[in-house]
Amino acid sequence: MLDVAGLRVMRAVAAEGSFTAAARSLGYTQPAVSQMVRRLEQRVGTVLVERNGRAVRLTEAGEVLARHSVSVLAALDNAESEVAAIAGLESGRVRLMAFPSSSATLVPTALARVKTEHPGVTVTFSEAEPPESLAALREGTCDLAVAFTWEGTDAGRGEDDLEGLEVIDLLSDPVSVALPVDHPLAAHDVIHIKQLAEEPWIAGCPRCRGHLLALSDLAGFRPDVSFETEDYVAVLGLVAAGLGVALVPQLILASISHPGVRTIPLSPASSRSVQVVTTPDLLRVPAVRATVDALCASARDLDLTHHSVSVATGG
Repeated sequence: MLDVAGLRVMRAVAAEGSFTAAARSLGYTQPAVSQMVRRLEQRVGTVLVERNGRAVRLTEAGEVLARHSVSVLAALDNAESEVAAIAGLESGRVRLMAFPSSSATLVPTALARVKTEHPGVTVTFSEAEPPESLAALREGTCDLAVAFTWEGTDAGRGEDDLEGLEVIDLLSDPVSVALPVDHPLAAHDVIHIKQLAEEPWIAGCPRCRGHLLALSDLAGFRPDVSFETEDYVAVLGLVAAGLGVALVPQLILASISHPGVRTIPLSPASSRSVQVVTTPDLLRVPAVRATVDALCASARDLDLTHHSVSVATGG
């Protein structure tokens, strides 16, 4: 098997014309160069250098090896430079997937932080709900997945176990009830979900629908789900039109509102955990670690304390 040191010696011998000169250019001793050439000849099974006193001449096999060593060593040097740049956060690529409601609040500030602090690092981003993003992480088509879990479940929610994955908590995201501003309960400071048992409901993603069903089961009723959409802008629009009520995470309300909608804290209180998921090996990659740190910092900067959203039409 050829080795890098042997290739460097063959390139130097070809360029310098003698073992002594080659040794001087490489910082080796002349006997060391001679020994490395003999070892290389043993490995390839043929003579590489014809010795004539202090001068040497490459055989045909030696010339072939010396010629190829130029491109091989150049490729290795380039690889070493690129790896060093990645390790030093001068470059690097991170593939991030996140659920939609985080892409309007948590993710943009994190990406901006990475761009400012590590301009050589490129983060590509696409939206996906947790089942799809965790599957992509398992398949190796993404490096980081921003996911969420409701109380009593894990990020895999039975669709994908988390064995062998790193799960880092980012924030707790409380849920509120969204009502039309003219709803009889809109003046309340807190609403118990049982008070909404007879209301038509607007449900979101599959995990969010599952959360609504779990809460209503505990309260002793089955919700009448009249509309289903994963678009929270549409959810608030349907609520404002008086077509139903909905559960809306505070992370959504930090970025969007709708005229005629009021959001009120839920009793008993409920929240979801927002997490970033990766693998132990990927977490050791500097660019991935820097992106995780930026997501953690972005989460700390978010203020998800409940504030009532109540904007009268035209006001």
